[in-house]
Amino acid sequence: MANAATDAINGVSAQLVGSGVAPGAVKALVAADGEIDEGFKPLTPEEAQKIRAAKPAISLWMVLAGQAGVGVLAMAATWIFTGQLRMVLSVGYGALAVIIPAALFARGLSRQKSVRHENAALAGFFVWEMVKIALTVAMLVAAPKLIAELSWLALVASFVVTMKVYWAAMWFRSARKDSINKILKN
Repeated sequence: MANAATDAINGVSAQLVGSGVAPGAVKALVAADGEIDEGFKPLTPEEAQKIRAAKPAISLWMVLAGQAGVGVLAMAATWIFTGQLRMVLSVGYGALAVIIPAALFARGLSRQKSVRHENAALAGFFVWEMVKIALTVAMLVAAPKLIAELSWLALVASFVVTMKVYWAAMWFRSARKDSINKILKN
């Protein structure tokens, strides 16, 4: 009985790895008692390709472009409503405090696409995230020295609005795509 379960697990593992699933993810598909979850049907390579084509990943560079656009719109709105240069500069700096660290993060991650080992990729992600956080904090600390008559309210408001572009990108992506089941049925 144990050999049959082991053979079945090895067969499913080979199928999953062949279809692009990471070997470590196979363990999650096997029940605690060693039985294979019968409700799970691995995707064929064609099905996986169809899903990838229908649901492309969100480009970090497109999110950055959206953040820059939101920052420019916020600066224009601030100029229209207040007419004060100090407010416009505060709003612009708040947007830059999000965009510049995020651009550095995106650049760091895009250079790691060739990393083969999962742990190295995860470590790289955390390193670049820490660099992004440190640069953001440094920019916020330097703000009063760089912007004369800084408006913290305007800076923080534009910082938050620019940061929310991440959420908007995820929402727009999910709102314009069909479910996986609909994709596979077509």
